[in-house]
Amino acid sequence: MDDYPLLNVFWTMLWFFLWIMWLFLLFKVITDIFRDDSLHGWGKAGWLIFCILLPYLGVLVYVIARGKSMGQRDVKQARESEAAFQDYIRKTAGSSSGGSATDELARLAELKEKGAITPEEFDKAKAKVLA
Repeated sequence: MDDYPLLNVFWTMLWFFLWIMWLFLLFKVITDIFRDDSLHGWGKAGWLIFCILLPYLGVLVYVIARGKSMGQRDVKQARESEAAFQDYIRKTAGSSSGGSATDELARLAELKEKGAITPEEFDKAKAKVLA
C-alpha cells in the first residue's frame, strides 16, 4: 500500500466515478434516441452511429443539440406514468363505479330508514356491495 499514495486512490475513485456517470449518460442518450417520436429511421440511425463511433463527442453534441427536448420527453413520460397510476388507484378504490362501499352502504341504510326498501332488499343489496 506504500507504493500507491492516498491521493492517487482518491484520483482513481474520481475518474472511476466520472466514467460510470458518463456510461449512465450514454445509455440515457441512446434510450432517448429510440424514444423520440420526432426522429425517424435515418435520423435515429445517424445519431446512434455518431454516439457509438465517437462516444464522447456524440453524447456531448446530442446533449447540446437535443437536451431541451430530452428533458421535455422525460417530463411527458413522468406525467403519463403519474396519470396512469392515479387512474389505477381510482379503479382499484372503486370510485369509478359511483362511490365507495361506505357511501353505498350509507345510502342503502337511509333508504331502509325511509321505508323505500324492505329489510330483505337491504340485506341483499348490502351483501352485493360487500362482495
